[in-house]
Amino acid sequence: MKSRLINTAIVLAVMSLGASTAIAADNNGSDNPFAPSYGHSYRHGAVPSREAHARMKQYDALHAATTGTETLSYGGGIDGIGVTSGAPKVYLVVYGSQWGTAGTDANGNMTLSGDTVGAVTYLEKMFKGLGTGGELWSGTMTQYCDGPSVASGATSCPSGAPLIGYPTGGTAFAGIWYDNSAPSPSSATAAQLAQEAINAAAHFGNTTAASNRYVQYVVLSPTGTHPDGFNTAGGQFCAWHDYNTDAGVSSPYGDIAFTNMPYVYDMGTSCGQNFVNSGTAGNLDGFSIVNGHEYAETVTDQNPAGGWTNHTGSTFNGQENGDECAWLSSGQGASANVVMGNGTYAMQSTWSNDTNQCDISHPIVTNGGGGGGLVANFSFTTSHLVARFTDSSTDSNGTITGHSWTFGDGTSSTATNPSHTYKAGGTYSVTEKVTDNHGVSKSKTSSVRVRH
Repeated sequence: MKSRLINTAIVLAVMSLGASTAIAADNNGSDNPFAPSYGHSYRHGAVPSREAHARMKQYDALHAATTGTETLSYGGGIDGIGVTSGAPKVYLVVYGSQWGTAGTDANGNMTLSGDTVGAVTYLEKMFKGLGTGGELWSGTMTQYCDGPSVASGATSCPSGAPLIGYPTGGTAFAGIWYDNSAPSPSSATAAQLAQEAINAAAHFGNTTAASNRYVQYVVLSPTGTHPDGFNTAGGQFCAWHDYNTDAGVSSPYGDIAFTNMPYVYDMGTSCGQNFVNSGTAGNLDGFSIVNGHEYAETVTDQNPAGGWTNHTGSTFNGQENGDECAWLSSGQGASANVVMGNGTYAMQSTWSNDTNQCDISHPIVTNGGGGGGLVANFSFTTSHLVARFTDSSTDSNGTITGHSWTFGDGTSSTATNPSHTYKAGGTYSVTEKVTDNHGVSKSKTSSVRVRH
């Protein structure tokens, strides 16, 4: 894989030409030259630093003519793998002797003398917390699927398709290994990170393809190191994920999904410090936001890009479910503290196809439909100022449990088939929102003209 050098001055000059200027896409499908994956095809789901993200948004705004939907679609799978369509398992790999002396806290979580802010302990707790305390951050991912019944390009899941599992009872955390046999490289390559994940698979006894089918390895690099150029001029990212073959390394144990998880505290607020919480309480925000981002993208795109990514041809092209919701600080999908059974963790939202938005919380989908069977629809008739609406919404994978109408004049109704009298003639935008028993909602909007 060849790295492409970007001359910032030239890019800025091109940007000044406006939205009509065409920029060649790189081999990862992104046409945004400020994306950390631009020219680095193995950096799947790369979390941009906040500064790089701002530049990406500026570029998008100048090229708004190409911006389209954020809907994700299925990539057809690679080696028969699209998503983690089972109970997710996460192994933490503490890479390199620079981490210092290991111990455990009162709850059995690993502590390390060289871990400046306690990041390893915090991440172990976070993965133990997933699926506990009724948290529904994990629910967003459960709408996505893979398998032979899912067509390449599908934007929803057919009934019965294998779905991503919800980590019930904290089962996501599968183990932790401190590999202090040698120092972690100062600037580990993607191939070295992939090999370390393979070494971890051997350590944990996962020596068959089947034992790694629903597994991801998080390779944690120590403070002061620069894995794949992290915290350098050419590495304005906070983390990324991939699998071994794409990183150019063969595995005797089947496909190995892994995350390059640097010591993001070294980049301070650029990688999430104090993004949700203030003071010392926010020192660890970046670790849970960034690693949560990569966890969500690995389970939805385990062998990139055979899972769920953006294929719309817009400026979102090539992005995954975490990328589309990165660094939201306000409004729908803003990063927030998520309460789990063992504590509270700052997390970002992820993209939800079935609600068409970034969701920090989402009902768990278990029926194989992923909300894809819900369709909002209605018809209407008018007589003078009276409009009568007939709902014809359907849900092949569930049951419609609620209706919400807005009539375009500031009034609303929750009736199934409402009748509404307007005070003045004109054309009104009427929306019906229907919700099913899985908590999924879909809407339809029509223009309704009434006369005196």
